[in-house]
Amino acid sequence: MKTNTCSVSLSINGEKKTFATRPDEKLLDLLRREGYKGTKYGCGQGTCGACTVIMDGRAVYACLLYAMQAEGRKVRTIESMGTYDKPAPIQQELVAAGAVQCGYCIPGIIMSATALMEAEKDISDETAKEYMDGNLCRCTGYEKIWVALRRTIDRAAAEPKKKASAKGGKK
Repeated sequence: MKTNTCSVSLSINGEKKTFATRPDEKLLDLLRREGYKGTKYGCGQGTCGACTVIMDGRAVYACLLYAMQAEGRKVRTIESMGTYDKPAPIQQELVAAGAVQCGYCIPGIIMSATALMEAEKDISDETAKEYMDGNLCRCTGYEKIWVALRRTIDRAAAEPKKKASAKGGKK
């Protein structure tokens, strides 16, 4: 039996890459095969959010997309977020709120939250809930996750005001 392979070129976390793939390979499988293990396999049906990545600024389920659909696109995985020594604000707040238990859902939650904060300016609770609706967590009951998300949103909203008042000087 002959296996058809093709190549796909895309940007992953700001680096241009080309990979050999099969026409039926999912983006999730390609990412994990190539070492991006933070993107998790959950349901394989686009209902749990564990595989969420950001493609061209939008949160998407990597388990539903074929690798070839990422041709020429910009993909960001959890590996593009903060480090152990310098976590991203959402990562800091998740830890501070005690929102991380088993941690399996957290990469997808972080990617959805990041897409939300990059796409929206004034984020209402309703808008935040819409963005986060596709991310399931079986451990925390969502309250601590919600607290962390709200703190991150509020913190980001306050930052431009701090910068503007610092530039303006004393009155």
